[in-house]
Amino acid sequence: MFGGIGGLITDVIDALGPLGVLVLIALESVVPPIPSEIILPLAGFLVGQGRMSFLAVLGGATAGSVLGALLLYGLGRRLGRKGMERLARKVPLLEPEDLDRARGWFDRHGGEAVLIGRLVPGVRSFISIPAGIEQMPVWKFAAYTALGSAAWNAALIGLGWWLGARWQEVGDYLRYVEYAVLAALIGAVGWFVWRRLRARREGPPR
Repeated sequence: MFGGIGGLITDVIDALGPLGVLVLIALESVVPPIPSEIILPLAGFLVGQGRMSFLAVLGGATAGSVLGALLLYGLGRRLGRKGMERLARKVPLLEPEDLDRARGWFDRHGGEAVLIGRLVPGVRSFISIPAGIEQMPVWKFAAYTALGSAAWNAALIGLGWWLGARWQEVGDYLRYVEYAVLAALIGAVGWFVWRRLRARREGPPR
């Protein structure tokens, strides 16, 4: 029923089951080329087809979310604020402004920002970094991440399950999402190359 990105995701999940969901969501949490808003509804579709249980998919997705979040948490804890800012300037698709937005959430809400941030697109992944920088207790971070991620994952998996027979219409919509993701990746790579070439022409800053 699906082609392109959608077909690839469903093939991985269909072959590996909840483990495939875990791997995809862990990757999405660290380097989000394919958002969970695509992965989890497709997993929900397979749940509706009777190929997997809802609880198994939810468990795999939540475990993947926590695993990816812990990697970013550990990175923030090890590098600190200045180190993460330097890294953000070098890594494609990552900007210091992303870290500033996540840090603002953490400063306003404290530890609860991890729980709330897991429900907010654009903040979900990066909220782990200021938690690591501020050395939030790892057990508390993991607990908040699991709770927030479980709520987010359950909603998207349930949405895919509920849509059921309407997936032909959703498949048409998904193609436009795939085009948007591909255009964003191409644009990001082009911008990164242009920025590096300009910096090389201008020479090192004084």
